[in-house]
Amino acid sequence: MTAPVTATSADTRSTQVKSLNVKLKVHPVILAGGSGTRLWPMSREQHPKQLIGLLGDDSLLQSTTRRLEGLEAGYPLTEQLIVVANEEQRFTTAEQLRTSGKPTRLILEPTGRDTAPALTVAALSVAAQDEDGIMVVMPADHAVTDIAGFHAAVATGVQHAAAGHIVTMGIVPTRAETGYGYIRIGAALGTTNDMQQAGTQAAGRIGAHKLDRFVEKPHLELAQRYIESQEYWWNSGIFIMRASTWLKAIRYFQPAIYEACDAAFAGGKADGDFFRLQRDAFSASPSNSIDYAVMEQLGTDQSAATGIVVPLQAGWSDVGSWDAIWDISDKDADQNVGRGRVMFEGAVSTFAHSEGRLIACVGTQDLVVVETADAILVADKSRVQDVKKIVGRIRSDGGLEAANHRKVHRPWGNYDSVDTGERFQVKRIVVKPGARLSLQMHHHRAEHWIVVRGTALVTRGEERFIVSENESAYIPLGVTHRLENPGKIPLEMIEVQSGSYLGEDDIVRFDDTYGRQ
Repeated sequence: MTAPVTATSADTRSTQVKSLNVKLKVHPVILAGGSGTRLWPMSREQHPKQLIGLLGDDSLLQSTTRRLEGLEAGYPLTEQLIVVANEEQRFTTAEQLRTSGKPTRLILEPTGRDTAPALTVAALSVAAQDEDGIMVVMPADHAVTDIAGFHAAVATGVQHAAAGHIVTMGIVPTRAETGYGYIRIGAALGTTNDMQQAGTQAAGRIGAHKLDRFVEKPHLELAQRYIESQEYWWNSGIFIMRASTWLKAIRYFQPAIYEACDAAFAGGKADGDFFRLQRDAFSASPSNSIDYAVMEQLGTDQSAATGIVVPLQAGWSDVGSWDAIWDISDKDADQNVGRGRVMFEGAVSTFAHSEGRLIACVGTQDLVVVETADAILVADKSRVQDVKKIVGRIRSDGGLEAANHRKVHRPWGNYDSVDTGERFQVKRIVVKPGARLSLQMHHHRAEHWIVVRGTALVTRGEERFIVSENESAYIPLGVTHRLENPGKIPLEMIEVQSGSYLGEDDIVRFDDTYGRQ
């Protein structure tokens, strides 16, 4: 076991802050995992909530990429984003990140191992170019409405992180919430003159506390006691620390995680927009959260780095359930929230979201109604945490609605499963200009392609030919084929599949532009 992260004296910390003020940089780190259960049916396993525009036109991920713009914390903010995401969501994630206009290093997890390994590979990436770089670690699926307040809290956290501490953001609770983890705060810390000089005036106005301990999501009665004590804040999941501080801490407290992540990063390779971790090494890492792996240990080992809690008052929400979205949304006079084609008549405190069809809520109260192309959720607002139980049942029944939407995004475009039967499936396919699907073959189905807009370049066995609007092509079972869009407008077509098995896993790929197997 390596030497622990040592706490430093106040004088030493002041010297560190002064000497590193010029050298240190702030690095935005975004953790973009997610299982897509609590906001079903809009979020799915392959399209979790950070990829969805729940609060506007931008997805939560896109909003997070801009959250630190204009930050003044006494240290320069790097332009590059470090984003850690699931490999299976890589194309949609990469496409959304391109809209940020910022250089991005997208690190792909071959399998989910929770937040501690994700943060460790991000820290290794930062340390490779800036060993003592200060990481502002943000979940990709949260909402913040007061950016100025967020920047003020982050600026305070950056100063404590520069002094070698591990900082977490705490939310002063407004109600007894059973869906959040809690932080018990310790003694209040004064703001030193050195920190005020190194940081912003806003940072100097926000106090902080020593971290006493993290606690799990409580039952309602315990949550109420937490609120009454005024000693417990909600855990926001936002952390600030130097990359070197985190790596020393994870190596000390969780050496197996450190060693697996270090090997996975060292054995990783760049692949276009992505950095792929070495699969076997990363899969060998224990699965653990930042809280369990390190933060809960800080208070039990006096020789380890100090945990600091900074209050965050910035309209924060983890957007973890439908009632949370209702809570932060603009409401009508009867406390209703409607998105899409929604009508209320005598309804009170109702949330309704339509992806297409009209939702009419008559005399409803405290309800959540969410409509998508292939599923509808109707839930009592007080029971929305149980949505994940429904998702579990869908999975156990083999239902497709847990994993994907009817409309599925691919790197070349998208497809929408319009209709399906025992031996047929109809899809609407859109291929981006210049894009092409993999060279592939199916063992169990034939396909009939009908072009309704644009031009298709079709490979069928040894043939290559153009299919124009109102023309079609037939792909027999077992024949190698490829679809391409050589034009400058999207290619839109109808695909009719027929055969004994129509699953997406009946694909044998011979060549793929996007590196899929």
